[in-house]
Amino acid sequence: MNKQLEFRSVAEAQPGSKWQALFQHHWPAYERWYLSETERERPGYLACYNALRRHMPELLPTYERLCELSGGGDLASRMLSLYRPPAYITGCSQAVLVNAHANLLVRNYDYPPELCEGTILSTCWNGRRVIAMSDCLWGVLDGINEQGLTVSLAFGGRTVVGDGFGAPIILRYILEFCETTPEAVEVLARVPTHMAYNITVSDARGRYVTAMISPDRPASIRRVPVATNHQKKIEWYAHALASETLIRERQLSILVGDETTTEQRLVSAFFAPPLFRRDYRRGLGTIYTAVYHPLEGRASFFWPGASLALSFDDPREQQLTIHYGSRATSTAESNRTGHYNE
Repeated sequence: MNKQLEFRSVAEAQPGSKWQALFQHHWPAYERWYLSETERERPGYLACYNALRRHMPELLPTYERLCELSGGGDLASRMLSLYRPPAYITGCSQAVLVNAHANLLVRNYDYPPELCEGTILSTCWNGRRVIAMSDCLWGVLDGINEQGLTVSLAFGGRTVVGDGFGAPIILRYILEFCETTPEAVEVLARVPTHMAYNITVSDARGRYVTAMISPDRPASIRRVPVATNHQKKIEWYAHALASETLIRERQLSILVGDETTTEQRLVSAFFAPPLFRRDYRRGLGTIYTAVYHPLEGRASFFWPGASLALSFDDPREQQLTIHYGSRATSTAESNRTGHYNE
């Protein structure tokens, strides 16, 4: 088994031709995904629009512009709302390290390579610069805004599905319109989610939380710096065992709880088992490692043998191809690195 994925960083302040090209490239795959449970299972356009208007009204101008760029089709517009989309399951480990010498959020994204978009968007859609790993064409898997607010999502390890939004659009909303962790907490407490997720948030002042959100119960928001793929207790035992969620949580908790842990030590741990996973055959392999520095406004993305470094002052456009087999390798000839070195 050998899979590959092309990652690219795209800088476009306002939605335009670059985003439109991304839509045209990815839409056939997203259309198949959106219809995977038949079209009748998806809400109509009016329900999608009204849900956005009720819960995240500030996003509507951007949403309408993206619908226009996508061609204004009914199906694409419904999908772009990310309201009650099909269910999807990821792995993921994420941790915040905040002390006198560090302020960073690190995460591993574990997912089937063929289903990952591989786009890092640098934008200024609503008067605030954002760098984020994209999902569903404008949602956010993890990212940072120019105020230093940083977010990351992980699957919450529960099978429940309900009436709400995919977490990537909620994270986009947070980065576009929030400046601090308390502001993000308010959003996570009130905007409904369609699945269980663990959302880790950190800001430039070192305030962090992990929000455990689900469609069937109120959000549990705690000052916890670590999240993997379960919430307060294991509820989906098969997934917990396959993903090693408890082992990864314990590893991260030990690292973050150790006063001698440095930035380099924490980030390096994400490059090795149990945090770095190679189970690509079952869709639980690590696709990338992201490192965010809220104070400096920097985002770095790592793979074995390669990296991309971005900042708000230098949102350069780059691309590289990663091969996933028994281990991940890169064919990129630039930005090569074998380790984290700050």
